[in-house]
Amino acid sequence: MPVPEGMRPGASARRAAVLILFGEGPDGPDVLLTERAATLSKHAGQPAFPGGRIDPEDDGPVGAALREAQEEAGVEPSGVDVLGTLPELYLSHSDHRVTPVAGWWREPSDIAPGHPGEVATVARVPIAELADPANRLTVRHPTGLRLGPAFRVRGMLVWGFTAGLLTAVLTAGGWDRPWDADHIEDLPPDVLSLSLRR
Repeated sequence: MPVPEGMRPGASARRAAVLILFGEGPDGPDVLLTERAATLSKHAGQPAFPGGRIDPEDDGPVGAALREAQEEAGVEPSGVDVLGTLPELYLSHSDHRVTPVAGWWREPSDIAPGHPGEVATVARVPIAELADPANRLTVRHPTGLRLGPAFRVRGMLVWGFTAGLLTAVLTAGGWDRPWDADHIEDLPPDVLSLSLRR
């Protein structure tokens, strides 16, 4: 299916990468998420995969994803086995071309927010909690025009790009369970106000 003209990356689109890091935690298989600081100018307070822009010295998406995970969450790159990269995704609202990098945490390291001004929380979220139908919902922008999957886990409301990618991961991994996609809630005012910050 062709990509609509407005959804195609332009020449100005910036390249970025995120790390989808799986591990074996105390509660079974899990995935690493961070929560961005509420003081940031963009995507403030949003849960996300570790990641950021690809710098020239990163040697591509894999290098960028591992560097960002170390800087943001304390992940030691030498303990991560890179499984591969997923197809690049274009985020029109931020004009970024994002490459998800999948990894297995062979030797987990201690994690903590690396940049207090950038990362508020770091959490290993069990796959079982993400797949639990009780933790899943659909969120709606107050305009009513945008709907998307979301998760309530570990005190976080995971939505947007990260929730969409997690939904695809659950499906691809065979972890997806039937859930009520008609359980729709508006984005909470505090979450919305942070997301609208520019």
